Amino acid sequence: MRLKYVVCLLVLSGCAGANWRAPADFMPITINAGIFEIATLQKTTNQSDPIHIYLEGDGHAFDGRGVPTRDPTPRETFLRELATSDASANVVYMARPCQYIMSPACDVSDWTDGRFSPQVIESAATAIKQIAGTRPIILVGYSGGALLSGLVIEKYPELNVKKWITIAGVLNHSDWTDFFGDSPLTHSINMNVLPRVHQLHYAAENDKTVPNSLTMQWTGGADTIIIPNATHDDFEDLILDFSY
Repeated sequence: MRLKYVVCLLVLSGCAGANWRAPADFMPITINAGIFEIATLQKTTNQSDPIHIYLEGDGHAFDGRGVPTRDPTPRETFLRELATSDASANVVYMARPCQYIMSPACDVSDWTDGRFSPQVIESAATAIKQIAGTRPIILVGYSGGALLSGLVIEKYPELNVKKWITIAGVLNHSDWTDFFGDSPLTHSINMNVLPRVHQLHYAAENDKTVPNSLTMQWTGGADTIIIPNATHDDFEDLILDFSY
């Protein structure tokens, strides 16, 4: 466990191509979540307050030619920076399986056609349970992390999720791949109905990765905010509404 902790610390502090360092009040912690180990940054200062959990997007799953990469660790720091700027008492940045930490079970399918597979969903839910316990949860999902967080809410209703927030979120992978003419995610579970939980969806006006037409199709315009001038990974001065 000591070795794994040190590796996680090094990776989150600048290895694996990352150029971002964790603030002093966030602790890098590796979570053993079923067959995967999941990298997190955690700040906990009040055991009774709700906990904000930010779930990362798909990361560097494909290269510029559309070929699957060997390491899906994100190159962009948008969500990590958003999480670590959250002044709330309890905040966690949570990577996806195989990001930062390549567990023995990791296979390229886990960040490509199986990125929303049952084993990935189960691992994410296990990690969230370990992080939050019985505390109220505000679950924030970015890009593909939006769909994964929604599937966790749908399939694990025992989690005390008080609000679901998505940012530039993919909410139905079949619609998304069809829109771009991409290969279907054949080993992934889809979400055809949004979970029945208090929710808020932020979309970028100039998003080329998750177009607003898809967002409006999925949400019907309800609980949806379009951020002017924003792009998929650039929401300047985004302030999330955590009220519920």
